[in-house]
Amino acid sequence: METPLIEFRKVVKGFNSHTVLDGIDLSIYENQICTISGKSGGGKSVLLKHIIGLIQPDSGEILLEGKPVRNMSKKEWDDYRSKIGYMFQGNALFDSMNVFDNVALPLVQTTNLSRKVIRQKVMNRIEEMALTEAVNKYPSELSGGMQKRVALARTLVTDPKIVLFDEPTTGQDPIRKNVILSMIAHARKRFGFTAVLVSHEVPDVYFISDRIVILWEGRIAFQGAYEEMTKLRGPVVDEFLRSLEGFQDELTGLMSKEMFRSRYSAELSVGKKKSRVSAILFSIDFDSLEKELGHEASLYTLKALAEYTNRYFGTIGGFSARHSRGEILTILPRAELEEAQQLLSAYSEGLQENVLKRIRDVTRRYVGIGCFAISVNAGLTEANVTEEFDEIIQEARKKQQTVATVRCEGGGQSG
Repeated sequence: METPLIEFRKVVKGFNSHTVLDGIDLSIYENQICTISGKSGGGKSVLLKHIIGLIQPDSGEILLEGKPVRNMSKKEWDDYRSKIGYMFQGNALFDSMNVFDNVALPLVQTTNLSRKVIRQKVMNRIEEMALTEAVNKYPSELSGGMQKRVALARTLVTDPKIVLFDEPTTGQDPIRKNVILSMIAHARKRFGFTAVLVSHEVPDVYFISDRIVILWEGRIAFQGAYEEMTKLRGPVVDEFLRSLEGFQDELTGLMSKEMFRSRYSAELSVGKKKSRVSAILFSIDFDSLEKELGHEASLYTLKALAEYTNRYFGTIGGFSARHSRGEILTILPRAELEEAQQLLSAYSEGLQENVLKRIRDVTRRYVGIGCFAISVNAGLTEANVTEEFDEIIQEARKKQQTVATVRCEGGGQSG
């Protein structure tokens, strides 16, 4: 079994007479994104501070790559601390410093590198975060999104092995929240660090997470993948989900996976005559789209696709949820396969004419990108009450083909 990068064993922490962490066991694995969710004031930030050593447990132990922290020498501990980056909730940029100096600060304060080496490292991160034009600007002159990129560039300038994010999307609108989450996911892939996020942006944050931890009443109620959570429900997880007001995919307006499964079970419940339904899996190549259009335009594309899908199929009793970052699963409980195919054909025509062309035109006008293509794939299949969602999705993926696309070729455009 893989040794966790960070492991908590029976960790207890209290303040005065209040126990915040009550004997928690937690595993965080290398090169993954681990998201910690839970109620406000439930100990999420306290847990994060244990990882960086700002707080010590009252009892229990914390292990790093299998070695108890209490057994580490000062040199070993200092070496570990030097490999941790921390992105603060409010960015914590210094208003009196320009972008270059803000990003350079950790290297200036914690290393003996020459000015030349520091400049090279700082400019590399600034270029990677698309901040070159802002290098001499001050935080007050930047948009909220650009400030987040500066904060991330500063966090990554020391090449950390672990990066801690404390509520990185607080106060942002749905598009901006997902832009920040996409930025974190791409940075993690590019630089190979382990990310630990404290976030209440559920379920949006779950789409970039490899592992989810639910901290509830001082204990770990669940830890594992998002799919596992939607399948293996328990009283505490249910209570956590009920505590989330209007729990749905905020970006797209679609159902959460939990709501979707509940609706699906109700439609195909035992005793109903109808035991088979039609299912359509829609997808866009989200990673490629982000490379071409950037985070914001890609998320706008996904949002428009979801809204159109929800509106079109919702009028005939269909319901949809986002399965992954670029996939939407739609169930048509009252449509046979042949009727569903006809509906899909009509949907595809409207999608191309009313949605994709509009997205392309808006993107070309405001983002300034020349030639690019937007394609939507769809796979239609039948599903029944005995099938797991994974089986339905796999079968639909096998049958996927492009149903709508817009592109430009050379100097012209075609749809």
